[in-house]
Amino acid sequence: MKKRPDEGEVELTPEELLESSYRGLRSELAQELLQRVGECSPRFFEKLVVDLLVAMGYGGSRADAGRAVGGSGDGGIDGIIKEDKLGLDAVYIQAKRWKEAVGRPIVQGFAGSLQGEKASKGVLITTSRFSSDARDFAEKLDRRIVLIDGEELAELMIDQGVGVTDVETYVVKAIDIDYFEGEW
Repeated sequence: MKKRPDEGEVELTPEELLESSYRGLRSELAQELLQRVGECSPRFFEKLVVDLLVAMGYGGSRADAGRAVGGSGDGGIDGIIKEDKLGLDAVYIQAKRWKEAVGRPIVQGFAGSLQGEKASKGVLITTSRFSSDARDFAEKLDRRIVLIDGEELAELMIDQGVGVTDVETYVVKAIDIDYFEGEW
């Protein structure tokens, strides 16, 4: 007999067991992904971030949608990606492959880099987390900066199929009530 965490002893349905197992596997995969990303070079991480945004529908093909531009003297911009397939606007990217929290000064610096490029949109992605000061500052800016922490990064990579591969697929079926209504 399996327990639900918030209740006494209750037998879980097969669907609940499957869902619980899936959540556990996904959580382990997310942790493994973050560990692996943390072991990669900063240049690879910048490319990964562009690949993820392309997978999310930004730009067009990988070849023309975006590019990693990071390196010394990059002016605080690690990548640029088209917001849409027509390239009507660009989204500027900064990628921080860090273990410690990203604080307000980094967000302020990125906001300054956006201003220097006359850009209105940016994405700051880290493998770690953002301090509450950093999140508060980003919310108050007139320029739109989206903050993506390590946990969200791993979830997005899994959802978009970046750096992961399907191992098994299970389809759970149920009775189609509509099919049986109005039976002859």
